[in-house]
This record gives sequence, C-alpha cells and structure tokens, in this order.
Amino acid sequence: LLSPPLSPLSLSLSSPLLSPLSLLQTIVSFQVSVKDEDWIVATLEPSDLRENVTGYAARVMGGPRTHLLPFLNLTDPTATPLVFNSSHHGLCYTVSLLLRQGKTWSKSVQTVSILTKPRPVDSVVITDYREAPETGVVFEISSPENNVFSRVNISYAEGREQRSMLYKDFYKGKTVFKHWLPGTCYSNISFQLISEATVNRTTLVRRSDLTHEPRHHRTVPNPPLNISHKIVPLKEQELQENQEIQEVISEEVVGGTTQVSDSSTGNATSVSNTNATEEETATQPYWPDPYGSPSLTDGDEEFVNAVVTDYEDSNEPGSAMDVPSETSVTPTRFPPILLELRWLPPRPPTTYDGFNVYVYRDGNSTETATVDENTHEFFTELTEPGTYRVQVTTLSSTGDCEARESTAYTGLTFYLSPSGEVLEQPQERPQGVSIRLLGSSTAAVSWALSSESHNGSLVSVLSLTCLRPSLSQRMESTYCSEENTTSDILSNLTPGAQYRVVVYHTNGPLISPPSEPVIIDIEPTGVRELVVYSLSPTAVILSWQRPYHVAFRKYVLQTFFFNPVTLASEWTTYYEIAATASVIASVRVTDLLPAWYYNFRVTMVTWGDPPLSCCDSSTASFVTAPEAPHISSVDYSHGTLYVRWTYGELFIDMSHSRMLHWQVTAHGKKGSKRTFSTDVPRNVMGASLVLPPGDIYNLTVSACTEGKRNSSVPNIIKLEPAPPRSLYAVNATHSSVTLLWSEVGVVDFYQVEEVGEPGETAREPLTAQSHVVTVSSLLPSSSYNCSVISYSYSTPSEPAFIHISTTEMNPSVAAISALAVLSVLLLSLLVLFLLMLRKKHLQMARECGAETFINFASFERDGKLPYNWSKTALKRRKLTSPVQLDDFEAYLKDMSKDSAYKFSLQFEELKSVGLDLSHDAADLPINRPKNRYTNILPYDFSRVKLIYLHNDEGSDYINANYIPGYKSPREYIATQGPLPETRNDFWNMVLQQKSRVIVMLTQCNERRRVKCDHYWPFTDEPVDYGEISVEMLSESESPEWTIRNFRLGYADESQDVLHLNYTSWPDHGVPTVNAIDSILKFVHIVRQQANRTKEPIVVHCSAGVGRTGTFIALDRLMQHIREHEFTDILGMVSEMRSHRLSMVQTEEQYVFIHQCVLLMWKKKTQSVASDVIYENISKS
Repeated sequence: LLSPPLSPLSLSLSSPLLSPLSLLQTIVSFQVSVKDEDWIVATLEPSDLRENVTGYAARVMGGPRTHLLPFLNLTDPTATPLVFNSSHHGLCYTVSLLLRQGKTWSKSVQTVSILTKPRPVDSVVITDYREAPETGVVFEISSPENNVFSRVNISYAEGREQRSMLYKDFYKGKTVFKHWLPGTCYSNISFQLISEATVNRTTLVRRSDLTHEPRHHRTVPNPPLNISHKIVPLKEQELQENQEIQEVISEEVVGGTTQVSDSSTGNATSVSNTNATEEETATQPYWPDPYGSPSLTDGDEEFVNAVVTDYEDSNEPGSAMDVPSETSVTPTRFPPILLELRWLPPRPPTTYDGFNVYVYRDGNSTETATVDENTHEFFTELTEPGTYRVQVTTLSSTGDCEARESTAYTGLTFYLSPSGEVLEQPQERPQGVSIRLLGSSTAAVSWALSSESHNGSLVSVLSLTCLRPSLSQRMESTYCSEENTTSDILSNLTPGAQYRVVVYHTNGPLISPPSEPVIIDIEPTGVRELVVYSLSPTAVILSWQRPYHVAFRKYVLQTFFFNPVTLASEWTTYYEIAATASVIASVRVTDLLPAWYYNFRVTMVTWGDPPLSCCDSSTASFVTAPEAPHISSVDYSHGTLYVRWTYGELFIDMSHSRMLHWQVTAHGKKGSKRTFSTDVPRNVMGASLVLPPGDIYNLTVSACTEGKRNSSVPNIIKLEPAPPRSLYAVNATHSSVTLLWSEVGVVDFYQVEEVGEPGETAREPLTAQSHVVTVSSLLPSSSYNCSVISYSYSTPSEPAFIHISTTEMNPSVAAISALAVLSVLLLSLLVLFLLMLRKKHLQMARECGAETFINFASFERDGKLPYNWSKTALKRRKLTSPVQLDDFEAYLKDMSKDSAYKFSLQFEELKSVGLDLSHDAADLPINRPKNRYTNILPYDFSRVKLIYLHNDEGSDYINANYIPGYKSPREYIATQGPLPETRNDFWNMVLQQKSRVIVMLTQCNERRRVKCDHYWPFTDEPVDYGEISVEMLSESESPEWTIRNFRLGYADESQDVLHLNYTSWPDHGVPTVNAIDSILKFVHIVRQQANRTKEPIVVHCSAGVGRTGTFIALDRLMQHIREHEFTDILGMVSEMRSHRLSMVQTEEQYVFIHQCVLLMWKKKTQSVASDVIYENISKS
C-alpha cells in the first residue's frame, strides 16, 4: 500500500495509466477517474453498499496482469477511495466492482472502461529514402517505454498549405513514406501519437501532447534532362570581340561570385574560378558538390576513376597505356575552344530555383556557375588541354529548408588534346566478352566489335583466390591485385585459381564503362604418386605429392568400397586436409574393414566459388589385410582335432570380402611330422585335423587373402597319449613272455605292469622305450594279467590289458633259476633305490628353478606381509604362485617356453574364480539396460550402491565394484564406461564416494564402435548431469594421455576431480612392448595424485574388467614391489576376480603384467634411491 495524493489508503502496482475523468463512461454509482495521469481512482457511492456484504474490491484488467484491489476501510468503504498507480500509457483498462459474501467474491456488479493518454514523442529523425530520395523519406520516432499507440498523426506545411495524415505502419518506431514531391520543402513536421479502443460499440480516442521540436526536410530535386554539348573552335576575330565585350561588362560582386552579363546571350551567368591545391585535389572527388557529392554508379571501377594527367606522356608502371617515351618537343600555343552546354528542365513535378554547372579539368575544379530556372544553356571557353568532366545539377533552395541539389549523375566527359582534337568518352560497355583457355596457365580474351569510336581496349585481371588463404598458405604470386594489360593473351595464370576479367574500351585516356565481368576457373592439376602403406587390418597410410605450381584450398580424401550395411558401393568423403606449403602430404585412414577391397581418391578443391576439384584419375586401389581370427573352441576325439573360430566382432558378409580361405595349422614338438595344416573355404568357420596323440601342438588359424595373411593367437594344445594297439604276447617260456604292440602317436616311454588280485603284492613296473618288451622272472606254468601304458610329457594314457601265461619249467633248471632270480632281485632293488634318489633330486631341482620357496612365517614375523596376506587368508586362497623377485626373470623365461604354455595353464585356472558368486541386482529387469555388456555383471557383495532420497527399485544400482588395493580393502572402484542413460549415476557415484581421481583407459569411439559415452562437457561451459553440474576447468593433451580438471557442483557444495585419460591402449589387448615404459609412467602419475586422498580411485575402460583390471594390478604391484622382495601375480589377480568378474580379461593382459613387473624390478635394482621404483621423468 502507498500513500496516494487523494487518500492515505492506496495500492501501487506495475500497470498502465487510466484515462482522465473527462472520458470516463459515467454511471450513477461506482465512479472511476484518473488523477495526474498516473493514478486510477475508484470511489464507492452510498448506493453501491449492499446488505450482508463483508467486503468490496475493484478488479483492474487490461494490463499485463489482472489486479484485485480490496477497499480496506470496511467500516465506511465510501469514505476512502481506492487508488491504483499505473505505468502504461495509451492502454484501455476495465475496472469492475466486486462484492464478497463470506469467503467468495461475486461477479462484477459495475464495470467502467477507461483509455489512458499516450505519452508524447521523445525524438524524431527524418532521413532520405535511399532507393528514391526524390520522393521518399524515412521517419524514425521514439517514445517512452510502455507507451501504447495505434496510429500517428503526421502534420507538416507544404509551402503555405498545412497538411496532415494518419499513418499506422510504424515498425519499431520506423516507417517509409514515398509520396512527397521532388525538391519540395516540407516544414514544421510534427508527430502526434493516437491511442484508440472500442468499448460497447463506442470508440475511445486519446491523443498525446506535442512536445518535440518541429522538423524541416527538403526532398532531392529531379536532375535536368537531355544534357548535350558542343565544342566550337574560336577564330582570332571572335576571340578579340569577346575580349572587347569583357571590357565593357559591368561587375557586381556578391559573396565570392562575379555576376557577368553576357550581351550575346542575355543570360546572367555566375562564374567562379577556383584553383585547388594539390592536397585538396587528392581528397576531392571528380564531382565535388557544395551540398553533397553525387555518388558514382556501381559499375565504376577504382582504376577507371584514376586521373590520367597527360594522355601522350602516360607511361606509369602497370598502366594499360605503356608506350615508349617520346622526345620532348616545344609546346605550341593551344587554340581557344568554346564549350556550349544545353539541357532541358527536370521531369515534373519538381520544385527548383536554378541549375549548378561544374567544370573540372584533370580532376580539379576550374569553373562553377549557377543559372536561374529559366536558363537551359551555358557557354565557357576552354583554354588548356586535358580531361574535362562537366556536370549539371538541379538546385532547389526556396523555403525554410536547407538547399539541395539533384544527386543522380548528369554529366559528360571528354578529352581535349594539346592540338585541339576532342576525344569523347566511350559510353558503350564492351559486349560478348569470352575467354578461351589455351593451357593450364594461358588464356585468350575476345569481345564483340563496338559501334562507338575508340582507339584501344584494356583488359583488367584480378585473382579472386589469391588473398583468401593465409599468408603462410598462399601459393599464388600473380594477379593478387588488379593488373591491366592491352594484350588479349593472359599468361602466368595459376592452375586452381579463379580470376575475374573485365574489358574496357579506351579513347585516348578516357575509359568506357566496364563490361560484364567474366569469371574463369582453372582446374588444378591432380596429385601425383599416390601410394598406400598398410598399418594394420583396419588402418593404412596414404601418401602423395602435389604439383609445385598450383593453388587450392584443401585435399579431399574419398573412399570407394562395398558397404555391407547399405549393400551399395559409392564414393564417400573420409577426410579433408587443409592445403599447406608442403609438397608431400600423408594421412592415416582408420576404421577400415579387414580383407576388403578399397579405392582411395585424393582430389584438390579450389578456393573458387563454386569450388572446382581435380582429379578423378588420382586414385589407388588396395586390399586390406585380414583380421586375425579368434579360436573359440577346440575339441579332440578319436585322433581328430575339431577347431572352431570367429572372425571380427560383428558378422561380416564374407561373400564380398577378399578373403580367399582359412588355413588351420598345428605345429608339433616331437612327432616325426611336425606340421599339419588344412585349407578351409572362407564361408566355413570350423575345421578338423587328424593329429597324432601324445604331442603338444601350437595351433593357429590364419585368414588368407591374395598376398596377405593374419594368424590368430597361438593356442597350446596338449593331447593325451593313446594306449598301445594290437597288443600281443609272443615267445613265452617258463619264466618270461615277450610283449609286442603297435605304437600310436608320440610316446616318450611305455610302462608294463602286472595287474594282480586285491591284496596281492604287485611287481615293480617295467619301463620300455620301444614297442617290444620281455617280461621276465615269471613263475612257470603261471598266468598273469598285464597292462601297458603309454607316457608322453609325463602324462599316462589309458592302459591296454593282456593275459599272458608261462610254460612248465625243468626241475633241474628251477634251482638255478631261483638263485638267478634272487640275485637279480637284489641287484634291481639297489638300482631302483639309486634311481629314486636321483629322481627325487631332479624333481627338487626343477621346483627350485621354477618357483623359489618362500618362508611366509619369516615375512610375517618381520612385518613384511601386506594387510590381506594373513595366515587365514593364505589358508583360504585357492590360487597362489609366489616368486622371489631375484628369480623373476628366470621364472618369466620358464613360463614363456613352449609358446607360453604354463601361462595358459595358469590363466585357465583363473577362469573358475568367482563363478559361485551371485549378481542378482544386475539381473533385475529394471537394471539390465544399465549394463553395457550382458556378460559383465557386478557381484552383489562388492557392488557400489548409490544413495537416493527415494527408495525405488534399482535406484541404487550402477555397474561398479569395490576392488581391494595395497593399502585399503576399498582402494579402487572398477566400473564400466558410462552409457548415455547412466552418466548421471556415474557422477552421483563420484560425488557420493568423494573420489578425487578418475582413470579412463579407453577412447569414446574405437574401431567404428562406441566404447564409452562422452560423459563430460565438450567446452568450458558448465553442464548439468541430473542434479550435479560439471565444469571443465582445464585440459592438457599429451601424445598418449589427456589430463582434465573438473569441478563438480551440488547444491552449495563443490568438489574438484582429476580426470586422467590414457588413449593408446587397445581394447582386449595391451600396449606394445615399446609402450611398457609409457604405461608405467602413466600409472606412476596416477599414484602420485592418488596418494593425496584416501577416497577410492574410479577406474573404467569400456567393460571395466580388461584394461581396468590390468591397470589396478600394475598400480598394486608397483606399491608392493617398493617394499617387498617377492610377488604373487596369480594370487593377486585371483583376489581381484573374486570381487569383480573377469578382471584382467585376456591371457595377453596377464602376460603383459608379468613383463611390466620385470621392468619395475629392474628399475628398482638400478635406482640410486632404494625407495623409488619408477622415476618420474616428466609430469603432464
């Protein structure tokens, strides 16, 4: 409530003013009026009061908002009027009286409509209408804010007559009026705003006051018509008579003008001789004008207006009129010349008072004259040679307005030679200009004959492309600025450039209007020596050379191949490269299809508009190398190996691939035939190989194209030996039997055993190196059950059984035989004992060489075990292989033997870890879309749970697990690359876990597939992810990683997060051997940052298991090796897999961890400071 001028009770709101009381719609009781144009006053009369009414109010409508204003004096509502402050003007308001009974307001009882008065115009600007300044003007007015009007009353005086008009087409305060008369003075121009409203078929009208200063404006007069001239040589007698006439002329000086009375014509001529200085001439146009210079036509070129001081002696560099300098001669006396000008009055209706005549010689004003409106001719004597320009304008000056001249160009130009010869300026444009290319740098210009007299032609050439590239990329050197030539042959053109050619006719130093410009485009010459180099099955490098003399904007690399998605072959643009000064260029092409036929084309695109490109002949064809197959299953049965494999991550239509066939190869170690192979058609993904049992084979599947092949990762297969076949007993005696069998596959030795009844003492087995053995020391006339077992790589086969019997023995021989047998038994026991001792010794030596014994009790006693290697933990661990670091290099070499067979065995054991753990939350239907891969699901017991205010099903789920580290059981959070629908959950997790470090080990797109969502802002502008805002504070890129700093905001809290993105790690693979040092640098940088916080480190790749598990393993091992002399990689990976599925996803990554550990250990032993494993050579 505000204190109004009329009452202590008022309400001030932002709404328009109401109309004065004089225009109120009068009613008997409820009264509404306006006070001081800002206050609406509503008054109740006694007749308005009703019984059983608990309140009265006025409803004000019409403004931006509707206001309900109650009468606050409930005792006597008529005593205190209601006052409402309005800020809108020229607006119609409706004020209604409402009654309240109880808690509700009634409908309106009385209604009054009122129109407020608009505020006056603040300022007025009147300018010429550029398209037609003779009849058109632009009115521009401004009025106060919130001022509403429907029309404008424009009043003005045209001569002595007062006129007015209502105009409503004002847009943003501006309108164009096109109906005034040329050269007329319009004075006392004023603008009055009018507001109108219709209420109950009655029109309410309010007009604003007139407070602005009246304006004056004169339109431009029309120019004179049909200007003609005549040049008459004067004889000596006429010249003497003119001189005598000049002696008797009466002179009257008015201002700086001399009134000369010409008795021969009877016309009053005003002549003013002005000698402009050099400095004034340099800045004056050819047609200076006391009221405003007339503009040149759009077709006039810059050099056309250049002043040619002397036609015969013009020999400036770059001039079209280059002629050899002539020997100077003594000038002769210039013959006097009389110039006669005549014209017609301007087109009516035009108000004018006279005409101005301007005469210029060589750009300098020599004479200015003003004649009255009845004079339509002018005479003047020309006494010097040169280029003359003459202009006649219409003058209008009567009235209170400023005098103005016509602005349209009305004049003529001619050249007067020293000998008195007159050359007219050509007026006809050259027609039919055409250009014919004679070569890549030469062109011929031709044009049609002209009907006008002229003595030469001029060709102007300008490169439209020279200045478009930057100075460092500019390749053109000619025609970068406009150059003129009199030759019709254009030379030194640059291939790839675009030129504008204009032709002029010349008559002495005078130049005609230009011809229509002709644009010529010269095609660039194509690239040369386009060569393709293979990098991988999906990447190549293209290299080429450009010509030395060429101008172009960019290279466009296009590919042509059969697209298996669209089932069509077409040229598509792969990449565009900006032009550089370098002659040799190259580009890396990735995301190609393996074993696919490609055509590559490099074209050069010019700067022209439209651009040209060249050339389709710059192409090269190439067949990419095949991708390495992946062996998916291997099965051996009945001497035949069955192999199946996959090719690529997606199904590929092999019918369009350049794949010829598959080759399945198995290399054995010991067999007589070491290599077995077979070729398989390309549309078959399986094969069978007949392999001898008992050997270890290195199995590979190769994809073969013409001249290229790529093999799978070798698969180590160990085949069990086959039992002996065709087992026979021959040469039986009373004490021995010879056994004979056929050998199958690879066998190291055979073992023959006697199979006795339960409880019987078994005989010592016999070992044989061949397929024949004699079993001796048997009892006569006895039967035995024997088995023969094949052994290969210490692996036994299934036994082959045979029943043997001895013959009867002679009694005399029995005693001798018994003694012999007893002797042999004693000797055999002695030899067997020695062999067992030697075997035990060799076994201990092998064990010590492979895995050095570690006394865990001593480590625990000295306090050197990590937190999670307690006695209980050691007892629970199913997989462990601790190794002393001093012996680690020998251990790695031993594990790498036989195509890393032992690594394969260890990794196979890891696949069983965690299979019994549940992942029920990930299997919920509401959570399945949140998983990037359906087979990588977090275990329930270790998953990260989100915190939300609402407790909806699945709201706490994110595909992430806590992973134990070296110092804490929750040192890491391993998670998948965020999806578009889970990136809000990802940032919630980072904020809730207070993580300060995020490690990203993938790129968003790899090999044409999306691996991770771009979950952070693209620019430094903050982006909201749900309720969390993320702002990128900085970003620094290195060749192999990128470091970003983010600031997270939630409510009034903020948290800074460091984002470290390693970009050189392939999916399902490892960095190259040369990149081990790089990845260890990256791990060390992350560890330096992580040591500053105790919160979990968030680590993710695409699935969050392969590269993520490898990185966490390297970080843990780097900390462990800093303080210990042993390591247990198998046990550590097993523990990680017991917290998240498939951590360290591939065998290749498992081997890579061992290679990195060896480098860590070497750096520790070589380091000067004993507590440093990895020296931080550089920081990003």
